Amino acid sequence: MSAQLAYSIHLGSDKNRTTKAKGIAKSNPSGATSFSNNAIQSKAGLSKANKHNLRDYDRKAHEIEIVFGTNNLYKDVQNLYLQEFEQSRLEYNAKQTREDRKINNYFDHISDSKLWDLACEFIIELGDMDFWQDKDDEYRFKMVDVFAEQIADLNTIIPTFKLANATIHFDETSPHMHIVGVPVIENCNRGMKKQVGKTKLFTKESLAEIQDKMRIACIKSFNKIYNNDMRLKEKQKGRNQDINVKEMTNYKAIKNNYDKFNLKLKKANEKTNNVYTSSNKVKEMLENLKPTLINKNNSVISNENINEIKNLIEEVQETAKSVSSVNDLNIMIKDFEYSYNEIEKENSSLKYQLKCKDDEISHLKDTLSAKDRLINRLQTEKEKIQNELQKFKNFWYGIMNRFHNKIAFDKDEQYK
Repeated sequence: MSAQLAYSIHLGSDKNRTTKAKGIAKSNPSGATSFSNNAIQSKAGLSKANKHNLRDYDRKAHEIEIVFGTNNLYKDVQNLYLQEFEQSRLEYNAKQTREDRKINNYFDHISDSKLWDLACEFIIELGDMDFWQDKDDEYRFKMVDVFAEQIADLNTIIPTFKLANATIHFDETSPHMHIVGVPVIENCNRGMKKQVGKTKLFTKESLAEIQDKMRIACIKSFNKIYNNDMRLKEKQKGRNQDINVKEMTNYKAIKNNYDKFNLKLKKANEKTNNVYTSSNKVKEMLENLKPTLINKNNSVISNENINEIKNLIEEVQETAKSVSSVNDLNIMIKDFEYSYNEIEKENSSLKYQLKCKDDEISHLKDTLSAKDRLINRLQTEKEKIQNELQKFKNFWYGIMNRFHNKIAFDKDEQYK
């Protein structure tokens, strides 16, 4: 069985700033954690990320690899703001009649605000400490090519997340990559037409989809570059766990039982209505009972009324059984909803895999077409060379024949 690798991709968030969460982040081999406590909210946070990602504080710059951007993350983000938002800022200011509503610098404007994050950071890691502990530097540094393809994949999956900088760290137990960029949204109705939009771009659902697609792309890149056949470990519970097709067999049984449980629910509702109707009849019947002649505290009840009460008791018992089966139905519905959601995730993953295959086939077709054009061109050149060679042969044979003919007359006095 092929080996399995752990994979993680985390987006920094500002929802958890507890001391405990920060402590977990520091103790993590990657210096990161899935706790939401590592957002880049301001220029101060960006400066801190710059020092950490580029190892300015501990002189370990030689143990990192910059695969996108420059050796100044802070400047990269500043330049990205100018590139993406400056035109929109100028257009917005031109429409303002009051100076206090104008935005002088969008980079500073977002940094000073408590509503938005200045930038976003993804941390991607493949393989854990156990996998990397016995690997040499040559093996580890081949991850540069894997992570470079992850950047391209991220651009394809979320093109509105504009990258500013990406660095790979090799100075810890596992090689991992920090990607810093800015989520951009356009055609906004209020404020600038083009704005920072983290909460709109990154939702719980979109992050789950991004994670699934990046996982598939990463292991594909790893196996291609390392000439391997490894698989990814299943995601931990609560982290958009991958769905194995083999685990979906329960779905068919649930689907087959759905109609049966639905019928049970319908019958239970009918029985409940019958009990309600019968109970009203019994209530009316009890109210109309007449006292006995011997003791006014006792009432006379007919055999017909006794039978009606017995029938009501039987209906109550049947309804109780039906209600019990409805409880099973509730469990079934929850299982059904869970399986449906899992199938949706699997379907999304399969669609993405299919798209990757289609892209690969398209690329191979383009390559094949280029090869065909090259073969045709070479065939034409070959025929041209063959024609030139034949002309040269004919010319050469003509010279040799003429020479031989002259030699044949070497005894002719006139020729001499």
